[in-house]
Amino acid sequence: MNNIDICIVDDHHIFRKALCELVQTFPRINTVTDAENGQKCLELVAKKQPHVVILDLEMPVMNGVDCAEKLVLNFPDVKIVILTMHDNEKSILHMIEIGVHSFLLKSSDPSELERAIYSVVDRDFYHNDLLMSLLRKGMRNQLKARRPEFSGAAALSDREQEVLRLICEDKTIKEIAARLNINEKTVFSHKGNIITKLKVKTTVGMVRAAFEMGIIR
Repeated sequence: MNNIDICIVDDHHIFRKALCELVQTFPRINTVTDAENGQKCLELVAKKQPHVVILDLEMPVMNGVDCAEKLVLNFPDVKIVILTMHDNEKSILHMIEIGVHSFLLKSSDPSELERAIYSVVDRDFYHNDLLMSLLRKGMRNQLKARRPEFSGAAALSDREQEVLRLICEDKTIKEIAARLNINEKTVFSHKGNIITKLKVKTTVGMVRAAFEMGIIR
């Protein structure tokens, strides 16, 4: 998709406006709007229907966690990229569970922000070291607390496990089809079956499940 519409949400005025100017230089971006807190974001999203919301965590009136929960519930097609100064493990793992699409630190390079925007639009997810390390850590902690259950993996066919593994490697539908020598419609069908069998809603949920089942490490 080209002509991507963005909403940037941050309570620091100078940073927010500078980020708007930066994002507007990315080739695939169409419009960029901004809001100073989660409540204003929800109002703006209802009017403008952007494709991607870039969301800070710590804001007055309504913080990023509460805003993300409401965005997922009320605007499920909107992709959410968290852009924060803090890698708060509990907050990030919670938002992974509800369906946020990626996380970046504010110290990230502008080129990574551009990649993240394109990836959540094209692939529904953006892999980076922060997110993957937290997923691994979260899974290790869960598995220490309870006996592992591998019924999810057993429910998937060998081909579905192959597709899931490639999704976790950040491959596009087209790339997966080429790798497995099948057509793209078949890949979409496998992805739908995986989502149904694992009882997840998003690509992030599939990646999390793949960690838990030991399909990726």
